[in-house]
Amino acid sequence: MNYGICNLSIVPLRAEPSDKRELVNQILYGELFKVLEIRSKWSRIRLAFDKYEGWVDNKQYLQITEEEYTENVTQPLHLSSDLVDFSTTTENQLLSICLGSTVNTTKLLQHRFEGKIHSETFPKEHLIESALLFLNSPYLWGGKTPFGIDCSGFTQMVYKLNGYKLLRDASQQATQGEALSFIEESEPGDLAFFDNAEGLITHVGIIMKDNHIIHAHGKVRIDGLDHTGIFNYETRTYTHQLRVIKRIV
Repeated sequence: MNYGICNLSIVPLRAEPSDKRELVNQILYGELFKVLEIRSKWSRIRLAFDKYEGWVDNKQYLQITEEEYTENVTQPLHLSSDLVDFSTTTENQLLSICLGSTVNTTKLLQHRFEGKIHSETFPKEHLIESALLFLNSPYLWGGKTPFGIDCSGFTQMVYKLNGYKLLRDASQQATQGEALSFIEESEPGDLAFFDNAEGLITHVGIIMKDNHIIHAHGKVRIDGLDHTGIFNYETRTYTHQLRVIKRIV
């Protein structure tokens, strides 16, 4: 088994080994992963945090030893807490990193980070504060940064910044936590899931107080939420059909 670390700011993780294939996820600075298969130009990897798999360009990660992987993957996560920050390389060059990057692995990269970090588990009330940091971030399929994010990437990163682990896709996240019977039972920070005409869960958002929800749809936005689903105040229409509400924390 081979192992790797992301030594760049934001690296695309693709469904197939080609730059033209679907972006299914992103690897942020400092993230660790197992390398399942190595080809001439691409590697298939499995992220340590959520076990998500995909293909990464061999030029866009650094191979590490099993000992280095094991030593670092067991450490508590220290995440950058500013929207944009910098790590300093061994050549004394600045490397821009974004909110939620893993900075407890900078020693392994021989980089230096002096910014603000999140390294603890925050109360549930803090989830909405973190969610608002992403407000107006553009929607990007497979994205998980303030510069482009999808619905489940948004919920995963908000929870991750607060010390909680969510899986990557909405359908996977819907398998976690405790289902609530009624929307009136929900609290700010609970997750609401939505399905399509075929009954497949395709969307997720974070419940706020006063029947509102923050979610990534076109951009990270705040809309109304009721028993039917998400109500877009701008278009005066329902955009998503409510399936289930889950309490993770």
